Amino acid sequence: MAPKYKLTYFDVRARGEPTRLLFAAAGVEYEDVRITFDQWPAHKDSTPMGVLPILEVDGITLSQSMSIARFIARETGLDGKTRLERAQADAFVDELEELIPKMAGVVVFAKDEKDKEEKSKELDKLIAERLGKCEKLSGSDGHLVGNSLLWCDLVLFNIAHNIEEVYKAGTMQDYPKLTKVCDTVKANPRIAKWMAERPAGMFDF
Repeated sequence: MAPKYKLTYFDVRARGEPTRLLFAAAGVEYEDVRITFDQWPAHKDSTPMGVLPILEVDGITLSQSMSIARFIARETGLDGKTRLERAQADAFVDELEELIPKMAGVVVFAKDEKDKEEKSKELDKLIAERLGKCEKLSGSDGHLVGNSLLWCDLVLFNIAHNIEEVYKAGTMQDYPKLTKVCDTVKANPRIAKWMAERPAGMFDF
């Protein structure tokens, strides 16, 4: 019997979206539970580590966003074909995943224009540093690692989409190999369907 998955996160994309993209890419059904920030205090003490997202799998609750995404990548075969591919994919994710909370700090949580300007300078530097490294290490045929869609491609796609649509359009043109990876992900029929139909959320990042 196939496992039953229940993903609980806020009604935003951010740290929950990589797992949603994985479910979409693999064609796996799951319960997509979204709570408001006002509802969160009532739920917090019932979560394993006091954070969201959480993933419930056949009665067991998992915590921490990248651990959850990595688990689903393994469950669906999107983690890599070999041990080396899996290690390479993990390294890309480790290099990229910090960009989401940093972006939220600018787009959503900046206190005023001065704070936003200072945080933007730090974020621009971090984006250039992290994407620059990934550009050098990326494969050239539309995948970060190997020749098939992996979870690191989805993590990159999510971040790049947020950069272009929410933060600073035109940034990705400086990274042609990474842009090609994103184009490959975008062309995936299941991902295209998810992108067209996914809930907007409270804010789009």
